[in-house]
Amino acid sequence: MFAKALLFTTATLLLLSVPHLTYSQNQFTGVDLSIEHVSGNVYMVQRPGGGGNIGAMVGPEGVLLVDSLFAPLSDKLVAAVQQVSDADIRFLINTHIHIDHIGGNQHLAEMGVLIFASDNTRHRFLEQRNRFPRNGGTFVPPQSESARPVVTFNDRLSFHLNGEEVQAFLVPPAHTDGDIFVYFPQSDVLHLGDVYRTTSYPIIDVYNGGSLSGTIEAINMAIEIAGPETKIIPGHGLAVVGRETLVAFRDMILDIQAQVLGMIREGKKLDEVIAARPTADYDTEWTNDPGWGVEDFVPVIYYELGGSGRMEDR
Repeated sequence: MFAKALLFTTATLLLLSVPHLTYSQNQFTGVDLSIEHVSGNVYMVQRPGGGGNIGAMVGPEGVLLVDSLFAPLSDKLVAAVQQVSDADIRFLINTHIHIDHIGGNQHLAEMGVLIFASDNTRHRFLEQRNRFPRNGGTFVPPQSESARPVVTFNDRLSFHLNGEEVQAFLVPPAHTDGDIFVYFPQSDVLHLGDVYRTTSYPIIDVYNGGSLSGTIEAINMAIEIAGPETKIIPGHGLAVVGRETLVAFRDMILDIQAQVLGMIREGKKLDEVIAARPTADYDTEWTNDPGWGVEDFVPVIYYELGGSGRMEDR
């Protein structure tokens, strides 16, 4: 039942007529990046609205970045890092394939930065076009060859830099099938990429291999790693958070999942489930990010849990 439902969802996504996502330098004119200290050697670079948060570990041996924002913001990203460090940017870890996290790769590679990612994320780089999940799904052209990760791994990788071990590890297919968490144990900072955001319900990109079950499993991994003082950088969101905030996010997902499963067992179709508003208790907090809402999140849950049938009149 699950495999059949997932196949249905994937096939539906593939058959959609999806426009291309385009952006220009002008779109980012006047967009300034800020940088704030998180803990220890780790900083966070943000654009207005808290989208695509960058982790930056700095020190005398060099700078390691987590993600690279959109291409037109590359110079501003470098400038932001230079506010807190005059060391070279040496390493970049891509947490996943989406354009707001890999767009600056080419510029950084031209500066001599070595790019790392999971095996699955590099495979996504090699596709004829890359999909961005918001607003019903949009496509962007593939990144240039120089923007691709040079070093990839299937499980975990450790960096030893600035007197600190940096742990990067693959998590179960969650936001995508290539999601990486990056943990800085000495600084006690955990970067979760887009598996966790404070701005919307989880974005589960089924087209790129994401899943609800993997999202829950990955967040449970993060909760297990995090201690009472751990600082957690969300992929999107204005604030660094702590473990208890992440636990509440996980519990919200489990509550909605349980409600949807109960309705499936009652034989409800997708339009009936959405009409029943299983997210009602959470919508005020979790529907503030344009392009991903209840109408996007609930169908992913419904089909992954084995629901069948389509929404009427949509």
